[in-house]
Amino acid sequence: MNVNLTTHVGGYPRIGRKRELKQALEAFWAGRLDAASLDEAARSLRLRHWQEQKGAGLDFVAVNDFSLYDNMLDLACVLGVVPERFGKANEPVTLDRYFRLARGRARKDGRPDVAPLELTKWFDTNYHYLVPELAQDQAFRFAWDKPVRELREAIEAGHRAKVVLIGPVTFLALSKTPEGDPLDFLRKLLPAYRTLLEALARAGAEWIEIAEPILASRKDGKILTALQQAWNETDGIASVKGLKFLLSVAYGPIGSALETVAALPVDGLHVDATRGQGDLPWLLKNWPVDRVLSLGVVDGRSIWRTNPETWRAVVTTFREQRPQENLWLGGSCSLLHLPHDLGEETTLDTALRSWLSFAKEKLAELVIVAAGEAPVDALAAARAAITSRKQHPGVHNTVLRNTVAALDDKAIRRDTPVAERVTLQRERLGLPLFPTTTIGSFPQTAEIRALRARLRKGIDDETAYQSGLDAALREVIRNQEKLGLDVLVHGEFERTDMVEFFGEKLEGVAVTANGWVQSYGSRCVKPPVIWGEVTRPEPMTVEASRHAQSLTGKPMKGMLTGPITILQWSFVRDDLSRSAVAAQLALAVRAEVADLEAAGIRVIQVDEPGLREGFPLDESERAAYLDWAVRAFRIATSGVRDETQIHTHMCYAEFTDVAGAIAALDADVITLEASRSRMKALGAVIEGGILSEVGPGVWDIHSPRVPEVAEISDLLVRALRVIPADRLWVNPDCGLKTRGWEETRASLKNLVAAAKALREEYAAVEI
Repeated sequence: MNVNLTTHVGGYPRIGRKRELKQALEAFWAGRLDAASLDEAARSLRLRHWQEQKGAGLDFVAVNDFSLYDNMLDLACVLGVVPERFGKANEPVTLDRYFRLARGRARKDGRPDVAPLELTKWFDTNYHYLVPELAQDQAFRFAWDKPVRELREAIEAGHRAKVVLIGPVTFLALSKTPEGDPLDFLRKLLPAYRTLLEALARAGAEWIEIAEPILASRKDGKILTALQQAWNETDGIASVKGLKFLLSVAYGPIGSALETVAALPVDGLHVDATRGQGDLPWLLKNWPVDRVLSLGVVDGRSIWRTNPETWRAVVTTFREQRPQENLWLGGSCSLLHLPHDLGEETTLDTALRSWLSFAKEKLAELVIVAAGEAPVDALAAARAAITSRKQHPGVHNTVLRNTVAALDDKAIRRDTPVAERVTLQRERLGLPLFPTTTIGSFPQTAEIRALRARLRKGIDDETAYQSGLDAALREVIRNQEKLGLDVLVHGEFERTDMVEFFGEKLEGVAVTANGWVQSYGSRCVKPPVIWGEVTRPEPMTVEASRHAQSLTGKPMKGMLTGPITILQWSFVRDDLSRSAVAAQLALAVRAEVADLEAAGIRVIQVDEPGLREGFPLDESERAAYLDWAVRAFRIATSGVRDETQIHTHMCYAEFTDVAGAIAALDADVITLEASRSRMKALGAVIEGGILSEVGPGVWDIHSPRVPEVAEISDLLVRALRVIPADRLWVNPDCGLKTRGWEETRASLKNLVAAAKALREEYAAVEI
């Protein structure tokens, strides 16, 4: 009982404590950094992160969890899954080719325009992965030695390495193919996957973690059969000698698939014990004692301090019935979803800071739970922090909770059906057929960032800062009017992030200084911390929206982030149900919507890109989630008059499963990402019964390319197959914060031109 258990994690934040990888990537893309320097920056981060894991006392360091952009993209390159538009299949994986897959390429210097791979959410997280594309005649081969090189690098640095690979079943299940089921490619894929494993064995690999998180969301016969084939086929994983394999399942319980998993020829199993506590009794009774059982006892998605005494009690039960060498402890999932180091947070409230634990702190917590001898001082410190949090006066507001409980059906229902409202709104707003707009933000240029930095450093005062923002606002309005957009936005120059901005203004919510989390590529966000009861002390956007509207005769959208997206993109308190927190957020947004309407804002956008992200992986929990999520949105938006037009926006998610919920939101206009899927997402949304007007994105803003008029027109024609002309809007996929002004102007010029051409075509038909 006094033995320290084996510890490991399935991944670590890779962007860097001070976002060093982001800076290196963006410098490389801008031509300010060469390939060798980018490689050295990446290598330096890997070495530092391995040393942090080893220094904390972990027995293994995670290898191949690092990526310059995305792990699914990495494995696609390793297995030769590179579509023809990115070059011949046998061409080497260069940095240029790698980033073309991720970001596309604009037409320049005679080179063809190349659209990137589709981007979508990784399970129910806010991390985005690139979707591999499988051709009908797809061939697989071991085409890139990245995992092998990084393994050698870790061994040479003196570390005991555990290589982490996305499993073949998850890789295929999350890929797409023109027709058929991607899982049908499994037998063709396995020889290339086996060659990769053999190369790792030759390089000195000991343990390989085969990550199959797909089991957290799918346990159907097709998946289970594929899993059995992946391990048992002649070229299957188990056929490779000289390696030990740890099958891992993150993000949820294994549940009904446990017996299938137990029958696989694996050397060990890692489970998410934080979300899959229901699996523990079965595992305690049935998992073979001669195989490793690894429990994910530290929550890789929660910034709240682990209760080590609770988990030590759970682990003790397993200690008593298993050989100590075959009981491991780890994170519930990769720590990629957490900020890096709480030590960087020197300005947080002292009490709140004591309640938190970021990735580096999770390593220490893991070692505490795994320790044979109870670490008395560490347990006492954790106990004191947890007690302090429970007793804090800000965590319970009886009046607010009673207000939420008293909300009735009238509070979540508009008086007039949407079909009647949109007709009235279009007349009142004077909108043409195929109205054009953008999603909200405009480029956050170096000048805007410098303006913010000068205020933060005390170089400029608030008056100078506001003057700079006003100049940017006036310029962005002139640009939109010149381009011919029909519904304008104020550009959001005062907002660092669409969620953090509101986190700074709501009570019961805190923001960090350096709590960066990777969303995709070089894009990082700082999720606010919802620690207490959420209220809105004063209006948050009203004055800025009123001022913006006074500068133009065209409709100006009031821009708000919806309650579910604030919830999903924050670190949420775990001592109150998420549905209750969502309702509190909704009341705060409802008050803001009412004040915007009273200020004369006729179009109000309440963005909900996080709606699909919150969709539970467990099918039995989905209906309840959609009920309270839709209710929260309707609490936020149903208090307005018929003539006030409510927009919402969604992006980078599979909409099929939430199509009915999207319709139930009862928004007047719904804009959503559709360009990378070439409008395929629209069919499901329309089939969900939506009666609102719809703006499917016709410009993929996550790629540094300018879509031509013909491309946009083609997408609009595709959209018109399922959306009536009098309900179709024209807009980009998402906000333009990360784009440059040159490409923004060119793209919007083409977008407006395509919309005007379509109007003329329809006008001619009517004549």
